[in-house]
Amino acid sequence: MAPKKWVMLENHPEVMNQLAEKLGLSSDLSFYDVWSLDEPELLAHIPRPAMALLVILPFTPAWDKDRQAEDAGKGDYEGYGPGEPVIWFKQTIGNACGSIGFLHCAINGPAAEYIKPGSDLDKIRRDAIPLKMKERAELLYNSVPFEEAHQSCVHLGDTVPSSEDHLGQHFVAFVKANGRLWELEGSRKGPLDRGILGDEEDVLSPKALDLGLRRVVQLEQEAGGKDLRFSCIALSRKA
Repeated sequence: MAPKKWVMLENHPEVMNQLAEKLGLSSDLSFYDVWSLDEPELLAHIPRPAMALLVILPFTPAWDKDRQAEDAGKGDYEGYGPGEPVIWFKQTIGNACGSIGFLHCAINGPAAEYIKPGSDLDKIRRDAIPLKMKERAELLYNSVPFEEAHQSCVHLGDTVPSSEDHLGQHFVAFVKANGRLWELEGSRKGPLDRGILGDEEDVLSPKALDLGLRRVVQLEQEAGGKDLRFSCIALSRKA
């Protein structure tokens, strides 16, 4: 049997807010467009602190080289249990990177406090905690509520839905949890600890951006590349 392959979701607040509603994240939170990384007036509409960023980035040669170097020699991720600093899912469903990115934003850090008790999201999180990497991936692969929630969002946003492979772009979540910035992507070897953030530094703070999203953009700049496109949305409490 061929592995599952879904229609890729758009990285758009409307899409991810619908996914949040379907799975059971409180409506006290919302995703917002991030229009700039540097201009305060273009960030003023986002309530702070921002809890997580969900980003889609072009898979450039410079980023690919950096990823390969960072992942070289790493074995399978072995984290699990209540002491795990963040909950990370290995992606085994084609084109589910957006929905898995949403999960990484919603079930880690302060956003997890806004999961509705008894919801599908609550069950996914609770069931995932004691599982190791392979079993956790199988949990998502076989989750009917997760698949139904994803499918309910495929026609939202501004682009035409497609189930074609999107090898040229990757969804990445950046989350602040336990005072550290975590980079979470289902196609990596595991969660990536990007460093310490102060109590007043959220995921849109200059330090967090330098450790996370801006670091990837700079890889392309330093390599002389010109593909600096990205789409970014932030998860925050509604004002």
